Amino acid sequence: VLPSANSFIQIRLAYRLVLRKCHNIFMANERKIIAEIQSPDEVNFEYHVQVLIVGAGACGLTAALAANDNTNDILVLERDAILGGSTALSSGFVPAAQTKSQVSLGINDSAEVFSKDISNKAGKKQNKRLTSIVSVKCGEVLDWLGEKHGIEWQILDNFLYPGHSVHRMHAVPEKTGVGLINRLQTAVTDADIAVSTNSLVDTIFMSDDIVKGVRVQRPNNKHEFISCDNLILACNGYGANNELVRKHIPEMCDALYFGHAGNEGHAVLWGEQINANIIHLSGYQGHGSVATPHGILITWALMMEGGIQVNEQGMRFSNENQGYSEQSMHVLEQSNSIAWNVYDEKVHLLGKEFPDYQKAINSGAIKSAENATALAKLIGIDQKGFEKTLSLIEDFAMRKKVDKFGRQFMRNFAHNEKMFAIKVTGALFHTQGGLSVNDKAQVLKIDDTPFDNLFAGGGAACGVSGPDVSGYLSGNGLLTAFSLGGLAGWNASK
Repeated sequence: VLPSANSFIQIRLAYRLVLRKCHNIFMANERKIIAEIQSPDEVNFEYHVQVLIVGAGACGLTAALAANDNTNDILVLERDAILGGSTALSSGFVPAAQTKSQVSLGINDSAEVFSKDISNKAGKKQNKRLTSIVSVKCGEVLDWLGEKHGIEWQILDNFLYPGHSVHRMHAVPEKTGVGLINRLQTAVTDADIAVSTNSLVDTIFMSDDIVKGVRVQRPNNKHEFISCDNLILACNGYGANNELVRKHIPEMCDALYFGHAGNEGHAVLWGEQINANIIHLSGYQGHGSVATPHGILITWALMMEGGIQVNEQGMRFSNENQGYSEQSMHVLEQSNSIAWNVYDEKVHLLGKEFPDYQKAINSGAIKSAENATALAKLIGIDQKGFEKTLSLIEDFAMRKKVDKFGRQFMRNFAHNEKMFAIKVTGALFHTQGGLSVNDKAQVLKIDDTPFDNLFAGGGAACGVSGPDVSGYLSGNGLLTAFSLGGLAGWNASK
């Protein structure tokens, strides 16, 4: 019996909270993370596969489907009991250029324009070679998934995400990360690709820079040994590894971690032991709009379409249109590390198109009042400060004054009309640094030569956001998950 829509929303919320509580317990107990490189000498492998994939998120499942174009000898290992990972916790929106979905809507885009947008957001500090690769490949991968595996893509064309010059954000009809992972899982099941859950890979066996196999830890603490011709790391980054976060992104070590508890940095830890080229570990995706204490991601479309963020003094503190990643730091710098998203009824109606926003409505996260004075009183912010903020926005919209933060306002708030607010905090979502890869998604050594049979994608690989939080362009995480997942799968199976 399928649960009702509201019940399903509550199940998803409970699942997220359980993951976070488990992560906090693990960190409190300083659980040892095992990520070792060992010699295969004297190891008796029980099974052998041509393509072995670590991780069953968007990257791992895309890699499996791509590998299936050339072989059916594939095994995906997932540490959790169910598939989901960071993909299920995301919005599920994938940026891609020159896709058939764009063409059908008359959207003129190109890989060159996409690459320029990525580079501009990253301040040209990102890996330019990788940027050129993924800006071309992601569109090809999405079209291939649609044609061969029936993944239905829709373009979000009613607003632009920060940094994107055209409408190129793709989503499945559910417009959620859960919907995306479910459709990929269905495609993998239909292709009869083997997926083993409750399978935590803790050791890679290598000899002369060639991967020979892995050790898999099962829930009963027993181990299995699997050899392979090629290994793909699709196990994301290190957001759940407090030691690595404190070392590489100390400004977020005490922030809410909104990613998956399994992102413990295995790829980075393995890479360090084999002298892989690991770059931009200080890069990450934050988010400045997580409803608190509800733990619900609030779409940034609210800010892009006219919403603002104010602190407890009722004042704005940044340019909300620059990007939700760097906004995480701006929000955390406010008193009590919180802010309020404030917007009018027009923006509220836009938000209702997104399932997570509906969840926020059902959870009571969204407050509303008949006018600005009533809203300030309801949410407990300084009324005079809030009124000053709204007056300034009116001047900005009428071009009487220029916003000191650099935002352009197309319209003002009407003080006497209905207004809405959500209490939010800043959070760490996932890391963007990792293993450097080439155009085949092969992991590179320090001297930039490849490991012949070791591949990486998604958060396990270094992304295209550069070394700073401000370099994250909306969708960069799923961009490298799909593009590098496809490349890894096709090349590892040849």
